[in-house]
Amino acid sequence: MLTLSRAAIAGLFLGALAPQIAPAETSAGAYLAARVALFNSDFDEAASYYAQALMRDPGNATLMEHVVTAQLALGRIDAALPVARRMEDMGLASQMANMVVIADMIAQGEFDGLLGRASEEQGVSPLVDGLMLGWAHMGAGSVSKALEQFDAVAGDNGLRGFAMYHKALALASVGDFEGAEAIFADTSDGSAIMSRRGALAYAEILSQLERNGAAADMLRDAFGPGADPGVTDLIRRLDAGETLPFTHVRSARDGMAEIFFSIAAVLNGETATDYALIYARMASYLRPDHIDALLLGAELLDEVGQYDLAVATYKQVPKGTPDFHAAELGRAEALRRAGKPDAAIEVLERLAIDYPDQAAVQAALGGLFRQQEDYGSAAAAYDRALDLTPEAAGNRWFLLYARGISHERLDEWPDAEADFRAALDLNPEQPQVLNYLGYSLVEKQEKLDEALDMIKRAVASRPDSGYIVDSLGWVLYRLGRYDEAVGHMETAVELMPVDAVVNDHLGDVYWAVGRRMEAQFQWRRALSFIDPADSDAEADPDRIRRKLEVGLDTVLSEEGAPPLAFANDEG
Repeated sequence: MLTLSRAAIAGLFLGALAPQIAPAETSAGAYLAARVALFNSDFDEAASYYAQALMRDPGNATLMEHVVTAQLALGRIDAALPVARRMEDMGLASQMANMVVIADMIAQGEFDGLLGRASEEQGVSPLVDGLMLGWAHMGAGSVSKALEQFDAVAGDNGLRGFAMYHKALALASVGDFEGAEAIFADTSDGSAIMSRRGALAYAEILSQLERNGAAADMLRDAFGPGADPGVTDLIRRLDAGETLPFTHVRSARDGMAEIFFSIAAVLNGETATDYALIYARMASYLRPDHIDALLLGAELLDEVGQYDLAVATYKQVPKGTPDFHAAELGRAEALRRAGKPDAAIEVLERLAIDYPDQAAVQAALGGLFRQQEDYGSAAAAYDRALDLTPEAAGNRWFLLYARGISHERLDEWPDAEADFRAALDLNPEQPQVLNYLGYSLVEKQEKLDEALDMIKRAVASRPDSGYIVDSLGWVLYRLGRYDEAVGHMETAVELMPVDAVVNDHLGDVYWAVGRRMEAQFQWRRALSFIDPADSDAEADPDRIRRKLEVGLDTVLSEEGAPPLAFANDEG
């Protein structure tokens, strides 16, 4: 159990990562280009431009810092090393440079040197340095000093979870599986971190102690039905009586890689993505077969829009490893985000052949087809995903919801409604489903009272969602309760000020309550937000122009719809 918040832990080393060297004058062109590239997380361009600027001004400390940072983000520790060593020789304080030098020392097995190096000026951060000392003692051959060091870290800054996790891995790496198991089994406050990776390590430790049944049960409890192939494979091997080797940390170098991965996982989502990426890259450099570090690094690259780098990183995961399917799912998503949907579909279709029993692959295919507006193929993929998904799986409602959207877009309303209601049976207050079904019923002029109740429940759950608040205003409008609709529609526009549909709806509501000039203003706003190249836009520009020409009453009459006054009377 981790006793310090993720944000607090992040704060322990974010300051260490911030550049600590004052800017200096340099060649403007390359420097400015490099800054723009780094701001956009284009690390390759940034490294190139900063290197060009550094050639013109080789003593510039700021440029050296940025060269090291960019190369670190690319995982090119060897390329960063000469600059980092030069900074150290010049006496420049830089945690980035320290990370690079330390990584090289670990790779060279210079554990005695690392023990002598542990100082504020030559380290990375208090947490990293403390854990690294423990693994350096392991590398130098002193298990007892290593354990003492991990215990010392456990007493500082509420970081007992990190320290005990690494202590357990250290014990297991030298064959003391009883000691490691005792740490993992401790459920008291401050026990070892139990992440996915920690759970898999614990399973290997239990297997080494000839407790396969306990290991398999622990994994089933931790991951539930529909576990990913990596977990499923371990459970299968445990059930078959195979003794699992302990693979999570086999050396001091592996242990140090685990430090950087652990911190990258904590930093992910808590601070700038670039910082987490640097730690993930360090883990991958120290241990190239650390699949979790590769996956996290690729995910972070995708997050900052470096899709080609993300694709290349995902491709480093070897085929045949239990997590290959996760890498391919990530690669397909990166290709989609890069604007290469056909390539993404090809990856997923090939993956579906290799992993025919994986619902996640079919669900990803369904999502991709749905984004490409190929709703027939999407519905078929969701059919297969649902067939493969256990009834008790937590994501089953979403698959039903997504298939329902596909059916609705195919004008297969009975099937769509059945899916939406089945999703609500599993997750009765899910706001997305309540809103989509409620809004669809409103548009079809069916079961309006039920639709209103659904959308009110959705708004209560998500009052900050412009789409959902718009639905509430729109169902009130459809019911002829125009005065009540106004406030909700105005709130929706405040939440989504440049959405064409929401502005169009507000215009209709204003017209219905006699605020004609404001209605025309909203319709013109709606028109300005419609992309002329988007032929599938939900807001109809021709209809809006017609409303501006003749008013909403005439448009409704032309469409054969009841006039507003009639609807209001009946309401």
